[in-house]
Amino acid sequence: MKIGIVCYPTFGGSGVVATELGKALAKNGHQIHFITYQQPPRLDFFNENVFYHEVNIPAYPLFQYAPYESALASEMVNVVQNENVDLLHVHYAIPHASAAYMAKMILRSQGRVVPVVTTLHGTDITLVGKDASYEPVVTFSINESDGVTSVSEDLRQDTYKHFKVHREIEVIPNFIDLDRFKRQQKEHFKKAICPNGEKLIVHTSNFRRVKRIDDAVMAFYHIQQGIPAKLLLVGDGPERARIERLVRDLGIYDQVRFLGKLDQVEEVLSVADLFIMPSENESFGLAALEAMACEVPLITSNAGGLPELNVNGVTGFLSPVGDVADMVKNALFILDDNHLPTFKQNALARAKEFELSRILPRYEAYYERVLQEAKPLVS
Repeated sequence: MKIGIVCYPTFGGSGVVATELGKALAKNGHQIHFITYQQPPRLDFFNENVFYHEVNIPAYPLFQYAPYESALASEMVNVVQNENVDLLHVHYAIPHASAAYMAKMILRSQGRVVPVVTTLHGTDITLVGKDASYEPVVTFSINESDGVTSVSEDLRQDTYKHFKVHREIEVIPNFIDLDRFKRQQKEHFKKAICPNGEKLIVHTSNFRRVKRIDDAVMAFYHIQQGIPAKLLLVGDGPERARIERLVRDLGIYDQVRFLGKLDQVEEVLSVADLFIMPSENESFGLAALEAMACEVPLITSNAGGLPELNVNGVTGFLSPVGDVADMVKNALFILDDNHLPTFKQNALARAKEFELSRILPRYEAYYERVLQEAKPLVS
């Protein structure tokens, strides 16, 4: 198949999943055309089946805001026409699904039927999509897609709850490449950070308020009072300055390191003893899955799709959102040397259930079904 993939070229979950999916499809023999405004960070290898098409957004004094949706729709049309693309797969509803509908209608007027698959990733539904400014367009675009997938059952149900969607939504969970995400021998790194054998706790995110990083810091504050420990915070975003102030105010700045954005996050996860994700909302928890693949047990909230990933008492523990005391209690239990090896083994075993080789055929089968159901134009 020739597939056009539209995504945000960022370190966020939807961009990562879209890029890794495209790379895997290309390795499986499909021709993949990425369409976005800059090259995705993880599109960092050469494959004869991978093509990148940049969306050009001209600047005109007339526009206060650049009309990205129109430019994106035009580029989708161009790519389909010039590359003979069979199907468009857009990740994150806003504005990709509506731009894809526009492109589909333009192509249809030219006698070309190209089905569109929309994948819902989370905040495009749970946060942005619910805004009254976007809701009608989001609802329409989902219903007009030829196929719709979501990354968790919780997100699927949330979409039906808050939008008048009559289109069937297929749950295809996020996946992990176990060839990349696996525990590596990085003991020199662990020794540099934890010279006295401290337990190492890691949190990774885009540092938005919904991630509740202050809960992670407060949990660590109490954990390190019980056992020697260090905390690594990976990522960057609007909350970073506030969290740095909190760390200083708590007097634990020497025990916390801010690493910023890292592409090779698996190197950090390889030396971690515990991963903490106290999010207020999380449609799936891709960062948690990456940690599990590196044999790192989890402390997470019970929000969104996290209970579909983190098996309570097996791969880690689930706590109510904001319940720092429960997170601390559970973290100390996991970090006990009598318990930690079992939790690490269970985390890896669970991650294997989401291995890329298991999920990729589900996308391929879904594409085939959508293509078969696409209605040809009546001449």
